[in-house]
Amino acid sequence: MNLRILKPFLQDSLLKGCIVVFFLLSLSTNSISAQSSKRDTLIKELEDLKNSTSFSPKDTLYIKNIIDLAAEYRYHNLDTLLTLSKKSLDLSKKANFINGEISSYHSLGGYYSDKGKIDQAISNFTKAYNLANQHNNNLLKASILNDLAKEYGYKGEYSKALKWYLATIEIAEKNDYKNIISIVNDNIAHLYLEQKDYEQAMVFLQRSKDIHQDIGNPIFLAETLSNIASTYAEMNELDYAMYNVNVSIATFEKERILEWLAYCYEIKGKIYLKKNKNTWALYWYKQSELLHKEIEDDRGKIDLLNGMTEAYLNLEKDSIAEVYALNAFDLSKKIGLRSGIKNSTHKLAKIFKNKKDFEKSLWYHEIYQATYESLSATNNEKALNMLKTRVEYDQQRQQLIIENEKALAKRNIYIYVFIVILIIFAIITFLIHRNEKEQKKLNLELRNKKADLEEKQAYLNELNQTKNKLFSIIGHDLRGPIGAFQGLLKLFKEGEMSKEEFLNFVPKLKVDIDTISFTLNNLLSWGQTQMNGSITRHSVTNLDCIVEENIALLSEIAEAKSITLVNRIEPNCQIWSDPNQIDIIIRNLLSNALKFTPNNGEIIIGAIQKIKTCEIYVKDNGMGMSEDIIDKLFEKDSNHTTYGTNDEKGTGLGLSLCKEMVEKNNGKIWVHSALGKGSSFYFTIPRIQKQYKESA
Repeated sequence: MNLRILKPFLQDSLLKGCIVVFFLLSLSTNSISAQSSKRDTLIKELEDLKNSTSFSPKDTLYIKNIIDLAAEYRYHNLDTLLTLSKKSLDLSKKANFINGEISSYHSLGGYYSDKGKIDQAISNFTKAYNLANQHNNNLLKASILNDLAKEYGYKGEYSKALKWYLATIEIAEKNDYKNIISIVNDNIAHLYLEQKDYEQAMVFLQRSKDIHQDIGNPIFLAETLSNIASTYAEMNELDYAMYNVNVSIATFEKERILEWLAYCYEIKGKIYLKKNKNTWALYWYKQSELLHKEIEDDRGKIDLLNGMTEAYLNLEKDSIAEVYALNAFDLSKKIGLRSGIKNSTHKLAKIFKNKKDFEKSLWYHEIYQATYESLSATNNEKALNMLKTRVEYDQQRQQLIIENEKALAKRNIYIYVFIVILIIFAIITFLIHRNEKEQKKLNLELRNKKADLEEKQAYLNELNQTKNKLFSIIGHDLRGPIGAFQGLLKLFKEGEMSKEEFLNFVPKLKVDIDTISFTLNNLLSWGQTQMNGSITRHSVTNLDCIVEENIALLSEIAEAKSITLVNRIEPNCQIWSDPNQIDIIIRNLLSNALKFTPNNGEIIIGAIQKIKTCEIYVKDNGMGMSEDIIDKLFEKDSNHTTYGTNDEKGTGLGLSLCKEMVEKNNGKIWVHSALGKGSSFYFTIPRIQKQYKESA
């Protein structure tokens, strides 16, 4: 996991006679060209200062530019970083420039950290912290403490690391340094990841993510998301890992932040490795390897080398795997990274075992075993020490809070007396205005109650109209066919009609029953929509299947009138809708078309797939409609009904119901029609749209 670093930048304010300190939180430079441009600008400014007539090497602006230039060489040329940091330290001491001394020691600590010389890094960070503490520079203190804690983490002294991280958070919270808080949360998460406590690590990473989302800095957010991706990969939550790393890569590629981009490519390789897609893993590992040629980040490179070793082993390319494993082993020894030694020796033991070189295999295995046992024993102790340190830290902090509260108690007595006086004054003021406010309150309540009663009355009127309409339709359109059916059954039962005569009425009875069923379905659907009982549940819907089912359902009616039903909807036409409501819409439109199309006519149903919507149409060559009828056709309270070409009946609810259901599915419905030329009904429904987040 890539630990995040705070880089201090100092800026002088000569007119005010004081030094103002600005900090930018960043791990890397923007790009090779941007990096060079920034370095060139700083070098030119240094030359201009040196060539000025009033130049003095003790000029704090000159020293500050040297410090800034040194920071630009971090991850790119560590030797230059060392030279410039020593020079700025020497000049700062001669000029008595305290902030310059602090930043110079800080830069030197970063140099030794990157070189794997942890004790020398701690020594320089400690010197920088002591100076910052003496001069009450909280921003520098927080920055240095974060890096000091990080070094103790590298050293394996997790209790000290956690102690300094908590101290950094305390300073940052008091001064509202949100970026520092988020960075420390990332680094604390790293301590828990070292012990494979992924759940606790994710707690701190999520805190960091929330802070960056609140601040709105996309680069800092991408840094945290890349750490979250690495953690998800270790947890085998590979889909979440891939999503987060792709978001991070998009940001870092746009900004050309090379060291973080190399880290993200390595994470992506690790994800594919865990998916057992070794070729893809190597592709992303090699992208990271190319970037490591442009930067100096040995710790990040060790994880990359071990990952490439494993991928080549899986592909049975042991000779190539051996080269990468040996490089990882040598680099881990160079900077003293025990986890890197453990991983590389474990793979080397396997490689030499495959080569039948059992002596070397045993040698590497013994190194692996010793390192593994050391880390395991240390990690158990670290876990207890971290918990103990945190408890002790919280206890000390709580004790300080209690003592502070006691010290403030006496002063608070005067504040309480003053508050009591204010309360008495407020009560008097309240009593004076009480009657007026109560009157206004009562008037407001009366107005609200009146408005509420009017709203309820309107709702009840609407429900009453719905009920009357339902009973009217039931009495007019359902009672007739049911009464006729009862009359036929009575005649047949009493023997006044023979079996043959009764059977002659069966086709007519079937049509009546189908009409009753269709009417009841429309009534129930319409009633639900009117009484707020209909819920639209969107899902991926295959339009062709619904159309085919309705054509099959209405085929008998079509055959009776010798009407041709033509389906021009493509088999793969999918929409985002409630399938039950679309079924009702299609059935009503087809039923209407059959009703008003004469014998030997033709009905066509099709769909035009657009970018975001699907435009569905039902065309017939039937009776058509006048403009007056079209204007009233989709009105909510319309009960307009017309007899069909064969005197078919309807309730007048179908098109009103269609309009309501189309709108519930985020669509629109309309009609084009002319008397004697047929009608074409159109409605739109959103298409199902697939969105993919492609990797960089």
